[in-house]
Amino acid sequence: MPHSANATPMDREAALQHCFSPATLNGITLKNRLIKAGTFENMTPGGRPSQRLEDFHCRLADGGVAMTNIGYCAVTGDGRLNENMMYMHEGIRGELSSLIDKLHTRDCKVSGQMGHCGGFSKNRELKRKRPLGPNFAVNGLGVGCGMFFADGMTHADIDEMVAQYRDAAGFMKSVGFDSLEIHFGHGYGLCQFISPKTNKRKDEDGGSLENRMRLPLRVLAAVREAVGDDYPITGKISMTEGVRGGISYDDSVEISKLLDKGGIDAIVCSGGTSTMNPMIMFRGNNMLQPMLDNEKSWIMRSILRLAGKSLFRDYPYEDLYFLDQAKRIREAVQCQTIYIGGANGNDNFAELMQAGFDFVQIGRSLLSDPDLPNRSAADIGYRSRCLHCNECVGTIESPQGIHCTRFSL
Repeated sequence: MPHSANATPMDREAALQHCFSPATLNGITLKNRLIKAGTFENMTPGGRPSQRLEDFHCRLADGGVAMTNIGYCAVTGDGRLNENMMYMHEGIRGELSSLIDKLHTRDCKVSGQMGHCGGFSKNRELKRKRPLGPNFAVNGLGVGCGMFFADGMTHADIDEMVAQYRDAAGFMKSVGFDSLEIHFGHGYGLCQFISPKTNKRKDEDGGSLENRMRLPLRVLAAVREAVGDDYPITGKISMTEGVRGGISYDDSVEISKLLDKGGIDAIVCSGGTSTMNPMIMFRGNNMLQPMLDNEKSWIMRSILRLAGKSLFRDYPYEDLYFLDQAKRIREAVQCQTIYIGGANGNDNFAELMQAGFDFVQIGRSLLSDPDLPNRSAADIGYRSRCLHCNECVGTIESPQGIHCTRFSL
């Protein structure tokens, strides 16, 4: 029977009590069901964890989040979108362990978001001439710095990527991460294989959904091999890419079933793609102008002005905007499910608990209101002050790192 069949109906008060009570995720206990969503904070200059990154996550831990998610943790140097992203290697063991230890003293678990950019990169420190994706393609992110194309991966390259995930997982467990989140969505490397829009391979890794899922499932198996059966592995997916010919909501149900069968512990039900339709995951004010305001490359600014209206479409904000589709996944899998998308306070948290979701990930609302978990636990009517202006998204490459532009912390 589906996991959701065991859910017990709850009234609002019981649902909130459930939300703020301890919960388990494959062997670890979280003090509540609120998790900081994985984002790239741009607080790792030169690819190294900084004091600013430590302060950022400690502030969220002090605000009551049960687990914070450090992203973007590239599994290899060439898996970074740019050279100021971390990648997992022995040279940063000391800084990472120190950061995680400080978070643990605040009763906060720590997840690491495992990622690889695939063929979408502007990393000037690439060891090869071009980034690698499923097949030869335009490298949309790299155009502004002269990196126009991505090459297709050979079978040996695919095997190497699987090994990189395995090695990174072992390293991340050894430095103290409590859980790992594999990024299967948002147009990054593994998603490029899953999506029929970007995967045009003619071999066993292309074509049908089962074929396109071969690499992601191999990665999941390799990570599991590295960390063991009693260690939490979650996966973030795009329930839709929001573009014709891309991943659809129907596809995502089948993707989730395959990940569930592959041994994932929980699925994060996200949506959208950074490469083709980012606004479907950032409902609210259009982010085009904040992106223009912060873009340093005149080439990219010109491209944004020309193509921005088609790339950054308007999606008015509404609470729990992925709920109906996430419920379909909730009903289809045995593993736990994690909701993300427009959860801003106790009305939303109660509804999600009543719908049977196990955990809730929060992103923008924590940037504007890092005390949201503590305040929500103390005030039954509490709601985040986040305005969904999306100006924070434009700060993703700001020298001070990602931050709320409306409220000082």
